Amino acid sequence: MKLNKLLILALSIGLFYTSCSNDEDTIIIPKGDYENGILISHEGNFGMGNASVSFVSYDLNAVENDVFNNVNSELLGDTAQSIAFNGDLAYIVLNVSNKIEIVNRYTFESVGTIKTGLNNPRFIAFLNGKGYVTNWGDGSNASDDYLAIIDLSTNTLNGTTISVEEGPEEIISNGSNIYVAHQGGWSQNNKVSVINGSSDTVSTTITVGDVPNSLQLDNSGNLWVLCGGKPSWTGDETSGQLFKVNTGDNTTTSIDFAATEHPNFLTIENGILYYYLGGSVYKMSTASTTLPSNAEITGLSFYNMTVHGGVLYAVDAKDFASEGALTSYDLSTNTEINSTTVNIIPGGIYFN
Repeated sequence: MKLNKLLILALSIGLFYTSCSNDEDTIIIPKGDYENGILISHEGNFGMGNASVSFVSYDLNAVENDVFNNVNSELLGDTAQSIAFNGDLAYIVLNVSNKIEIVNRYTFESVGTIKTGLNNPRFIAFLNGKGYVTNWGDGSNASDDYLAIIDLSTNTLNGTTISVEEGPEEIISNGSNIYVAHQGGWSQNNKVSVINGSSDTVSTTITVGDVPNSLQLDNSGNLWVLCGGKPSWTGDETSGQLFKVNTGDNTTTSIDFAATEHPNFLTIENGILYYYLGGSVYKMSTASTTLPSNAEITGLSFYNMTVHGGVLYAVDAKDFASEGALTSYDLSTNTEINSTTVNIIPGGIYFN
């Protein structure tokens, strides 16, 4: 998949002459081999150190697995939990390895590694020149959870941490504040922390439903929080809930799912929310006050999903020991477009 130097030179010359023939043409120089496609993070097998990242074309016809290793001639680490973009850089959070690998998102060349100051890191968001990383610490200890802060000018931890509720997981920025969903460590939680990006302190904590698993912001600035509810194996099962948070005053409204329903993987595009429940995908308008009664696509097995350009992309971890799959669906017809094989335990889907 990599372009060699002669091909790049030929493309550049062709673009130059095209530009000379028409002053209005613009020379577009590729940023790297992994521009304009999908990055898939793979957890790999726990303790085996075989986490990886795959690059897949949007039509799913071209796949390159083990991109980090291919470019840098070294293994990525153990359990790639998530990836986040800041400018031209991608930050790959390795949960079990307790580190963050930083690469150029288009070439995947290594830029640096953060190896200290992290303890069970999960997700990262960016605000005001800083990166905020959720850390579980010891999953059985409810009082050692925190956010580590990265100075993005040096890509090092700045030494400041923010103590938060148990089980900080997904994290998102609205340009003013950082919002953190708390699923819980080995137990369950029902909080969203609001972090003031100027003072790096917890300004307030919002109570939502049990096990908030997804955060999304709509075009009006509202925060949507999908809560899966406590599963049946806890002996204290609760149903899922969908919360809408007014980020201006942190007031909430909510919609309850039926008993024993545990939704996940909330995503949003063009004012439409999509979520996964019981092997099916549902959609609803952000203006709706009721849950949809009928599914859009059924008979599914997803480990994660997201929507981009009217297409639903979803990963299936299969048996969690062999290769997984990435599948795309046309949301205008709710039909499958294509499917391809990727590496072991695909978990995150990111559009580069």
